[in-house]
Formats: sequence, C-alpha cells, structure tokens
Amino acid sequence: LRVIRENIIQLELAPGSQISENELAAQLGLSRTPVREALLELSHVKIIESYPQRRSIVTLIDYDLVDEACFMRNLMECAVVQQVCVSASDDDLLRLKENVQLQEFYLSSSRPDRIMELDNQFHALLFSIVKKNLIYTMMQNMQIHFDRVRNMALSTVKELKIVEDHRMICNAVEQRDADQARRMMERHLTRYKVDANVLKQKYPNYFKASQQ
Repeated sequence: LRVIRENIIQLELAPGSQISENELAAQLGLSRTPVREALLELSHVKIIESYPQRRSIVTLIDYDLVDEACFMRNLMECAVVQQVCVSASDDDLLRLKENVQLQEFYLSSSRPDRIMELDNQFHALLFSIVKKNLIYTMMQNMQIHFDRVRNMALSTVKELKIVEDHRMICNAVEQRDADQARRMMERHLTRYKVDANVLKQKYPNYFKASQQ
C-alpha cells in the first residue's frame, strides 16, 4: 500500500494510467492478493477505479476531492498548531527549526523530492508534539488527493512559498502566538488553490475534463 501510494503521489503511476495486478505483484515480489487488497483500500478513497475483468485505473485529479482532503487537513492542523503553541518544549522547537533549515538547504539545491519529504516530517512533528499521531496516520489515505497536487506544485511553481510558510509557522510557535500560527497554517494549506491554473496548464491531461 505504501509503495503504490507513493508511486501515485510521485506520478510514477500518473493520473489516467492503468495498473496491472500481475505486473505490480511481480515488481514487488508478492502474490496478487496483497496487491489487490491495497488497490481496494485505495479505491475506497477514490484514487483508484477498478473494473471487473479489466485493469485498475489511477483516477484523474478531481479538485472536489482535493478540496475535501484540504478541508479535513485544515480543520485538524489549525487546531493542532494552536495546541503546539502551548505544549512545545525547547527540544520540540529545535526539531522544528532543524527541519525548516533542511528545507531551505534543499530549496536552494533544487531538490523538490527532499522538500516534500521534509514537509511531511514537519507536519507529522506538529501532531507528535501534542500526541495526536494516530489522527495524523488516519488522515493519510484521504490526503493522497492533496499530496498529488502538492508534489506537482513543488516541481512546477517557480516562486515556492511553502518553506517560507513553515518558517513563519515555526516563528509563531516559538512566540507562543496561537492565533498567528493558525493564520499561517490556513494560508499554507490553501496555497494549492493559487497553483491550480499553473498546474493545469502544464499537466492538462491529468485533470478531470469538466474542471479543465
């Protein structure tokens, strides 16, 4: 499930592409059963469409589902970051700062893959600080719709603001300013709306026709 999910996010399995259970099973060195179960779980969140006697298909990007995923994340993360402002220890702040510094390094090195990995770690750390790890884990499947757009933005949008956003969130946490931290998080999580037209111009075949 993790491998298939990451391949979808990284566009190795691009929107609209077909998936063969047999080919995936052979590539992963598994039987068809765990592959079929992973695809079934992904179909529950509408990232995979399966048809009888046919290959499964990676769904085209549906901005309604992206909005839904972001709505859930916005509710959760804005509440979490406010709690972090109260609960974060000096060690927690240090880990957040170290993460942002690494993001800045890889931003200057043009490594979008590492930035996304560190981005995920940054948000996971916020949930960990307030002991909400299970909630973060439960969000991940639905989050795949948002993550595909995030990954595309990292390699497409020229003026990348997410690292700056993380720095501002980190500063607000350090100042124990819960209202500012919430505002910064809301701005951060809605950036994909600004990026949408840019992404559709570069990847017109990746989006549902009614939304092009």
